[in-house]
Amino acid sequence: MPRHIAFIMDGNGRWAQKRLLPRSAGHEAGIGNLRKIADKCFELGIGVVSIYAFSTENWKRPKDEVDKLFSLLKRFFLKELKRMKENGIRLSVMGDLSAFPADAREATERALAETAQNTARVLNIGLNYGGRAEILNAAKKMIEAGEREITEETFSKYLYTADLPDPDLLVRTCEKRLSNFMLWQCAYTEIYFSDTPWPSFGERALMKALAEYAGRQRKFGGLKGN
Repeated sequence: MPRHIAFIMDGNGRWAQKRLLPRSAGHEAGIGNLRKIADKCFELGIGVVSIYAFSTENWKRPKDEVDKLFSLLKRFFLKELKRMKENGIRLSVMGDLSAFPADAREATERALAETAQNTARVLNIGLNYGGRAEILNAAKKMIEAGEREITEETFSKYLYTADLPDPDLLVRTCEKRLSNFMLWQCAYTEIYFSDTPWPSFGERALMKALAEYAGRQRKFGGLKGN
């Protein structure tokens, strides 16, 4: 079982359009499925679940869709905060929250603060996140800190995920690309692609991905599995 599993949740809009529903209905269904899949991962003993919720490129979408995404995000944190605290889930966020609407930012920051002491599990969410932007941001922080010895270990300390292990498995629904997600951290991550839109990616699909991961031999550039 992976220690850390990451998801690029794609296909919400296509799921909705296929059912003659507005794209917003697909995003609502996707949020509902996120809770189910994250819960199942934690139940299976996976300690860290990362998701790509809003990328630096998502600002290009129509304003009404972006506004709906922020509304859903705020509602998710307000609704899930109590349950996260009860279940020892710590929220971690990758990305720059400064551009978010005040209410969505406040809901996120409250969830971060009130779950900060939880240690059992981690829900790591990419919000206004891009892998290239993260790497540039880390490089700037290293320069500001006056780091003289530049190694992979020291560089990793300046990433959003400094306190998390790299993903062992990345699951991408609908498409077959990384889409600027955790580019540094996924250097040796196993990748599993599914044609199933995210709202329909249920426990059975998750178990299929985990079974394939379990059958792979991870070499990390060497000749023998590790």
